[in-house]
Amino acid sequence: MTIVTRFPPSPTGFLHIGNARTALFNWCFARHHGGQFLLRIEDTDHERSTQPAIDAIFEALNWMGLDWDNEEIVYQSKRADRHVEVAREMVAKGQAYYCYCSPEELQTMRDEAKANGDQPRYNGYWRDRDQSEAPEGVKPVIRIKAPQNGVITIPDMVQGDVTVDNKQLDDFILVRSDGTPTYMLAVVVDDYDMGVTHVMRGDDHLNNAFRQRVIYDNMGWNLPVYAHLPLLHGEDGAKFSKRHGALGVMDYARLGYVPAALNNQLMRMGWSHGDEEIIAMAQAVEWFDGTSINRAPARFDVKKLDFLNAHYIKNMDDDALLQALLAFHNITDLSAAKQQALLKGLPDLKERATTLIDLWTDAQIYIQDLPLSYEDKAMSNLTSENTNTLNTLIERMNVLDSFTPERIDDVLKGVANDLHDGKFGKVGMPLRAALTGRANSPALPNIAAAIGKEETLRRIAAAVKIAQSR
Repeated sequence: MTIVTRFPPSPTGFLHIGNARTALFNWCFARHHGGQFLLRIEDTDHERSTQPAIDAIFEALNWMGLDWDNEEIVYQSKRADRHVEVAREMVAKGQAYYCYCSPEELQTMRDEAKANGDQPRYNGYWRDRDQSEAPEGVKPVIRIKAPQNGVITIPDMVQGDVTVDNKQLDDFILVRSDGTPTYMLAVVVDDYDMGVTHVMRGDDHLNNAFRQRVIYDNMGWNLPVYAHLPLLHGEDGAKFSKRHGALGVMDYARLGYVPAALNNQLMRMGWSHGDEEIIAMAQAVEWFDGTSINRAPARFDVKKLDFLNAHYIKNMDDDALLQALLAFHNITDLSAAKQQALLKGLPDLKERATTLIDLWTDAQIYIQDLPLSYEDKAMSNLTSENTNTLNTLIERMNVLDSFTPERIDDVLKGVANDLHDGKFGKVGMPLRAALTGRANSPALPNIAAAIGKEETLRRIAAAVKIAQSR
């Protein structure tokens, strides 16, 4: 059997982080078993479904690296005729029926059930009535004939066997009076027609599974394997909401997180592989076989996400990181010389960065133009008493035939020994201010080597003019 999973988002807004976790689990499970991961857009809510929301789903899945295998994406709204066809087939087999109850009659049923202490629901009034009794001018709905006795059991990879008494089910609607299919019918027909073998979704859909099983049983279709996943909670244990931070996948992308970090975080939420914290996508595919999924809700830990993001940035190939950084900030006009300087600076920069925003902020020291913007603390090191130190640095760096970090470091130590009794800070602080405009930065020899001899001397000379004027 070829395993087939699916991800069926409703395009009514951004791709929620919880839905992204569901997509990731489905994708990894399918890839682990050499199966297929299919995408379906459940766009039957015509008022709320929009093309921008559909585009946002594609953008988020592509950003996460979750490719789907169906050449033509299934749009549920285009399959209404097929859904209704299945409902009518059940009517013809006596497994569903037309119901002509008015809204007022349905409300009376609900009121009577409440008065008797029962769950408000349809009482099966038209279940066994003849169509000849139908009132004129009333457009009926199609209701399923749900079993009235015994129990119904759903085997679940996460929850185990879950059983309910059939008395808790009612004859739910398959097709509305306007001829449109309900979600309960459409999702089953689509899953069957798409050959879905495994349904992984949030455990808030567990109750739907019992009603959906009735459709499968009535049609004689094989039931897919269910895995109802625990929902995501915030760090405080409450249901994940806006007050816990960003909710959409692309919100995290815009905050400077990289896909590998978010995917790693999501894989660790509700599933584990021993004590492994760092789980790259290749490892997730290798390890995720659908077992070891927890039943308890998982907590989204932003601090853990920060840790993971810093890890993946630190271990990213420098060329790939440069391109990711430029793309993130939509930089298309950075000169080749500045790109080269930034590339040389990345090994130091990525040791200090948590997000691509942090990285870009620190990257400015390699690509900024004169005049620099000097922090107050840096400016305090550009005084007249430091002009001799800075001028001496210019003289000695100017004659270097090899402008490497090692040769530059030798110059700095030599100036410290000759002018300041070996006190490196007396050289480092004014030079750092001159090269970066900041009081803190990566190693100065590395910065100077990255931006090159000409730019280093230009920046020191500019700093000397400022120092002489103070």
